[in-house]
Amino acid sequence: MKSGFLEKLVSRLDRVEPGEIQQIVTRLIQEKGFLENVFEALQEGLIILDPEGRIMFLNRASCRFFGLDPSDSLGEKLSTKIRGIDAITLTKSKQAVSRDIEIFYPEHRLLNFYLSPIDDAKNHELPLGHVMLVRDLTSSHAETQENLESERLNALTLLAAGVAHEIGNPLNSLDIHLQLLKRKLRKLAPSDRKNLTEHVDTARQEIQRLDTILKQFLHAVRPTTPSREARDLNAVLNQTLNLLEPEIASRGITVNLDLSETLPPAQIDPDQFQQVFYNLLRNAYQAIAGKDGSIDIRTRSTDTDFLISISDNGTGIPPENMGSLFEPYRTTKTSGTGLGLLIVRRIIREHGGEIEIQSQPNEGTNILIHLPHTAPSPRLLPSPTIDA
Repeated sequence: MKSGFLEKLVSRLDRVEPGEIQQIVTRLIQEKGFLENVFEALQEGLIILDPEGRIMFLNRASCRFFGLDPSDSLGEKLSTKIRGIDAITLTKSKQAVSRDIEIFYPEHRLLNFYLSPIDDAKNHELPLGHVMLVRDLTSSHAETQENLESERLNALTLLAAGVAHEIGNPLNSLDIHLQLLKRKLRKLAPSDRKNLTEHVDTARQEIQRLDTILKQFLHAVRPTTPSREARDLNAVLNQTLNLLEPEIASRGITVNLDLSETLPPAQIDPDQFQQVFYNLLRNAYQAIAGKDGSIDIRTRSTDTDFLISISDNGTGIPPENMGSLFEPYRTTKTSGTGLGLLIVRRIIREHGGEIEIQSQPNEGTNILIHLPHTAPSPRLLPSPTIDA
């Protein structure tokens, strides 16, 4: 619509014939419908506000982002429909405003909105309203986080190469010399030998502990290719439970198994997945304090995925720690290395799967593993209906 069209129309309304008025109204309706179609085609959300912050128009994308219904949103103030956004407060400076906002309903999204005043050509003091453009940053934010994680792991991989050379070889040399020293101690008198032998044994134990930490670190950051073979996930789980059974029993913890009897064989590296289950089960029973502790293990299979859940009724994970669970050397344990979950996620992702952790303080933790089948099972589709 040309600039000044409405002003010219109003100035000559008294001279317009009824038939011409109908043509003008039709043109206005067409122009309005065209603009609305353009706005509805946008992937970005668009909301138009009046000077008091009431919603005059919103497109489908904005309704989808914020879970709004146009029928009960038009004419309402933006602050009453979208909590956390007060258009009047944001535009007191009469300048365009750009902000990021995290929403949790109807979906968890990270959005950016750009709020700009609609200038009035005649009145430069007060805008005619505001236009709000909303963009979905969820995917780009997730991609950025993945890139950061990849860069961090690449840096750790380079560090691992140096660590293996600078620390691994001296540790082996120290252990060999301590073994030789222990043999020399056998020639001493028993009274002189006892204390020295204890010191040598302690030194060797500490060297072995450092060697274990080094191996865990290298395994966590070094890319590996799974040696896949067809295995029963339930059998791998039971083998891991047998290894941990003495310590679980000593703590008085009950293990409840709900293992599907119809699981197809999974194409996995059995040694790597035994390590996954070992780390997760060990975390579970170490998080349980006191009596009446229990660990629930469940396996299921869908057309595309294996689903494995491990739940405990332990102390849970504080909200402030949930965001750093997979960061190296971030641990709440006094004797932990902070590499266990990093190793677990690395192995699961190398098998094409994903791990999900849900936890509440004092309510326990639930870990869910999604592991895809190597080849999805065929699914028979319903026969098409033929109209007579």
